[in-house]
Amino acid sequence: MADKLHKTKGIVLRVVKYGETSLVVTIYTELFGLQSYLVNGVRVTTKQGNNKAVMFQPSAILDLVVYHSEFKQLQRIKEHRWAHVYSGILSDVRKNAIALFMVELVTRCIKQPESNSELFEFLEDAFMSLDASSADISANFPLYFAVHLPAFFGLRIDDNYSTSNTFLDLQEGSFVREAPSHQHYIAGRLATITAQLLRTQLPSELDQLKLNHELRRELMQAFELYYLLHVQDFGSMKTLPVIREILG
Repeated sequence: MADKLHKTKGIVLRVVKYGETSLVVTIYTELFGLQSYLVNGVRVTTKQGNNKAVMFQPSAILDLVVYHSEFKQLQRIKEHRWAHVYSGILSDVRKNAIALFMVELVTRCIKQPESNSELFEFLEDAFMSLDASSADISANFPLYFAVHLPAFFGLRIDDNYSTSNTFLDLQEGSFVREAPSHQHYIAGRLATITAQLLRTQLPSELDQLKLNHELRRELMQAFELYYLLHVQDFGSMKTLPVIREILG
């Protein structure tokens, strides 16, 4: 029986060269969640000068027509085109580095191929918002993304900060009254800013958070620890050293 054709949006997460002209592309799709696709003949420049492999870059948002079978590890793409053409992410070094960090973070969190339309919507909106963001907003974007992403994997940090709950217990994922007996917690300004990030629903509000390089670096370190504590086999992120440099 032939594989059925489906229309779906997808966000490119990983690209590996295959053979002379093809790619194996890992895409987070709206319809099927995480999928791998063999894309034939795209690493060829045509007479018109078009190299179709350009579309398959990490963070690219595509409209796809795909063949899908529940029984296959590697699916095929029939048609693909831009669903959104970025104005900044693929050309701006800073935004591209942030986008690659976001791609790596979500890739390390996704353990199953199941679809999650809310996660897809969040990711699509996040990449489009980053693309259109000002320098003040993009500087805080990695922190915003890192704090909101866990909610889609059942790892939400409780938004229960108050004048009495001022310590963020990273093991429990909630704000508590007293310093925990273990070392995995943050307090003071770091806890306050985390609470503000949790309550920031729109990326456009991020320019209201006035943070310096050191605060951003310390927060990112705390959020990395949170993922290490809660995501199985999370490992060491390759994009973090770059992010730490550009968070100023």
